[in-house]
Amino acid sequence: MEDQKRLPNAIEILFVLVGFIVVMFFFIVKFEISIQLALLTTWFLIMLVGLKIGYKYREMQQGILNGIFDGLEAVLILISVGALIGTWIAGGIVPSIIYYGLSVISPSVFLLTAFIICTVTSLATGTSFGSAGTAGIAMMGIGASFGFPLPLVAGAVISGCYVGDKLSPLSDTTVMTASLSKVDLIEHIKSMLTVSFPAWIIAGIAFTITGIFYQGDGDLSSVTSTMSSLEEHFNIGWYMIIPAVVVIVLLAMKMPSIPVILFGALLGSIWAFLFQGYPILDSINILYAGTSIDSGVEFIDNLLNRGGIVFMLDVIVLIIFALGVGGLMEKIGILQAIGDYLAKWATNAGKLTASTLLGGFFGNFFGGAAYVSLITASKITGENYDRLHIDRRVLSRNTEAGGTVTTPMVPWSDGGVFMASALGVATLNYLPFLWFNFLVIIISLIYGFSHKFIWKVDPQDASSEKAV
Repeated sequence: MEDQKRLPNAIEILFVLVGFIVVMFFFIVKFEISIQLALLTTWFLIMLVGLKIGYKYREMQQGILNGIFDGLEAVLILISVGALIGTWIAGGIVPSIIYYGLSVISPSVFLLTAFIICTVTSLATGTSFGSAGTAGIAMMGIGASFGFPLPLVAGAVISGCYVGDKLSPLSDTTVMTASLSKVDLIEHIKSMLTVSFPAWIIAGIAFTITGIFYQGDGDLSSVTSTMSSLEEHFNIGWYMIIPAVVVIVLLAMKMPSIPVILFGALLGSIWAFLFQGYPILDSINILYAGTSIDSGVEFIDNLLNRGGIVFMLDVIVLIIFALGVGGLMEKIGILQAIGDYLAKWATNAGKLTASTLLGGFFGNFFGGAAYVSLITASKITGENYDRLHIDRRVLSRNTEAGGTVTTPMVPWSDGGVFMASALGVATLNYLPFLWFNFLVIIISLIYGFSHKFIWKVDPQDASSEKAV
């Protein structure tokens, strides 16, 4: 019966969290079993606790379905971006960007350039996935030709992509966070700028210094080899970049992202037929099956033999299982119980900031998706901001710092899996180079414990605010 249900206690929560980590370790590290099966196994771990505290299987199944439903938009975006990557490679769009990038970008400023290009692309489009799957792949090709380690290049690319993901008014995570935190969208962005702008400047300086002083193993002869190979296998021209311009403009006009990305994928198929010599049916099939080339340059083949909806199927299955984990934890009250514990601990702005960051990371680690992390961060700590009379603009800012930017740090989250798949670099390999993401977390904590940019709300007048 309903009144027999209770919240899980500390031991039961610890059993789930430790059990999750143990399962992931043994499946992935010890026995090299797929991460998808590891996540599926954790469902039953959580269900054991659910049964113990009074939930029936049907109720927990509904929790799984609710969790998956909450993340279906991310699944649709992955499908769309997969199709886009395949046709933009086959259509010569990504190869042309790589070719012209090699022609004009200096190796000494390459890392900074990659960081800026991905920043601008993500701000204009509002999507980290779309930015990494297009401009990001091109930057990986250029960086490899210059002899930079791919994990370092991936760090610059992903850092830039997540600037726009958390700041652009076109980003779904930005809009969702403002809504969950009950904050005006523009005020939310202004609040994030207090953290993101210094983080962006410092990260840019770090990438500049690294680019200037880095001594790579490659030499510029590989640049010539890459450009020759691209010219041999693709029709290179300025008009190849038209689909990219069209997509960026449409997204900047606040058109819905999924149909715009799919339209861009269709343009890629048309370009493959018109300019790259693909038969019409083959150019259409690329949307699903992706592309395959043999350029004679190994790293170019590894980089460009990807894309298509089928390319994302493993990722989609993984994310569905991860979303199920988050839905189960929400259903049986683990998230609520953790929120109650944090409320007792978070007695000042610094601890409150740390608890929100932990809540966001918790959502990515155990829920596997940015959407889940935004919900966990805002749900389990939101009332604590009201209790301490701290403006919810601080909540929304910290929610993105703990949720959005930590997404690519978790190997089984939607962001971590997508970035590793699209860029061809394992999550744990590029993790040390996510300098913008780490700086956002560090600066947020500094603000919290130093009371900088922590705005208070007068309990007598909710409309009056003062800076502490």
